Amino acid sequence: MSDNISAKEQGNILDKIVAKKKQEIEADKLRIPIVRLEESDNFFRQCYSFRESLLNPALTGVIAEFKRKSPSKGIINDKVRVKEVTNGYVAAGASALSILTDRSFFGGRKVDLIEARKRNHCPILRKEFLLSEYQVVEAKALGADLILLIAAILKPIEIQNLARLAKSLGMSVLLEVHNREELERSIFPELDAIGVNNRNLGTFEVSVQHSYDLVDHIPPEFLKISESGLSDPKTITELRSAGFNGFLIGENFMKQQDPGKAMQEFVNGF
Repeated sequence: MSDNISAKEQGNILDKIVAKKKQEIEADKLRIPIVRLEESDNFFRQCYSFRESLLNPALTGVIAEFKRKSPSKGIINDKVRVKEVTNGYVAAGASALSILTDRSFFGGRKVDLIEARKRNHCPILRKEFLLSEYQVVEAKALGADLILLIAAILKPIEIQNLARLAKSLGMSVLLEVHNREELERSIFPELDAIGVNNRNLGTFEVSVQHSYDLVDHIPPEFLKISESGLSDPKTITELRSAGFNGFLIGENFMKQQDPGKAMQEFVNGF
């Protein structure tokens, strides 16, 4: 999808993603029953601690993302391989990796997460539109240490139940919000981190001001993450001073021929 999609088309993207995801979940349940997921090798591994890694002063606080395309930008980079990119991110000091597993809209693959898990010894976020317990169990089976719950597409009780399940499986939980209303209705003790998405999922407009507006409303017991639209190292320094612990960055690195090198150059700036 190109950058010049209309506002109406943009506003419908999230609804389309959720509708498509519900169909995929039902098909996946028939193809691979949950009992088979629970038999995978990764299901029994101990997860890496997201909190420990993010707060490790020897690392950067960057959650570096592998993303081939997006609904707003179209193809970002479909030439690079998971192994090389994620190894480069880790070498550059990534505190965690984020792997897109949505194929229809972001060009992600579940095998990308499996491959990243084999190649790296750090927390990995399954970046996905999670709607069901099946997907949470699947995330553990694929090798994730951390799941994403998006407040815009989940009811509060769904957030709590999915977070509780993830915690019972040893995973950490990142809640994504875009505004104060989403934040205040979605906070539960089962969460580990709260991320502010600077990109409006309805319009795809980006403003880092969203992070500054919400940082003081996030309770101190949660890790604070700023997501999307982070293209200047100085912004990272300013967000850290404002109280953020982590910074999810994908497109800014992935649009370069060598994303790992791009991250290294970026972190040298703060």
